[in-house]
Amino acid sequence: MPRIPLIWEQAPAFSCPSTRGPINFPEDYKGKWVVLFSHPADFTPVCTTEFIGFQEKKEEFDKRWVELIGYSVDWVHSHIAWVKNIKEKFGVDIEFPIAAHPSIATKYGMLQPSADDSHTVRAVFIIDPEGKIAALMYYPLSNGRNIDEILRLIDSLQMTANHGRATPANWPNNSIFGSDVIVPPAWSCAEAKENSSNYECKDWYICTEKMPK
Repeated sequence: MPRIPLIWEQAPAFSCPSTRGPINFPEDYKGKWVVLFSHPADFTPVCTTEFIGFQEKKEEFDKRWVELIGYSVDWVHSHIAWVKNIKEKFGVDIEFPIAAHPSIATKYGMLQPSADDSHTVRAVFIIDPEGKIAALMYYPLSNGRNIDEILRLIDSLQMTANHGRATPANWPNNSIFGSDVIVPPAWSCAEAKENSSNYECKDWYICTEKMPK
């Protein structure tokens, strides 16, 4: 089975055609966040709902400076026909590119036993502005992704990248801390004492502050 890239590794480079013209990654996306997501095949029902879902949330991704790239092992002519079909049947324009090149599936470990030799699983790679993999998700062929959860994870990753803060479970709706964020834990008695003076602390190892704007 192809190796899956690891978190904080450099995302594999690729050049390929797409429904929006040639893509050269990462050169075309330097300084931007990217969501690269795969689907098993064009003209399939779950994938169609996902592409409509990503398009419906495109403005939210734009607000976060995130570029979307869809992908399957189908060739670009099939992608073009599928995009046209989605427009005709659902009235939705897919405005982000759908990449087409078999090597991407291998480089990103998208071909797994749950699929077969010609269909990728539903993989999501969130890539930071330095071209490194910040997070990844894998779903089986049968189950569509939750786009809101991908946006929530991006918010969390950007909170860490921009402010050096961690986020609790279900953030920003944690049952104990609400939208508060977690400050780095203390590594000495002196630091623990300082944290207790500067932040809200349940104990020395878990201190929080209001979410930065």
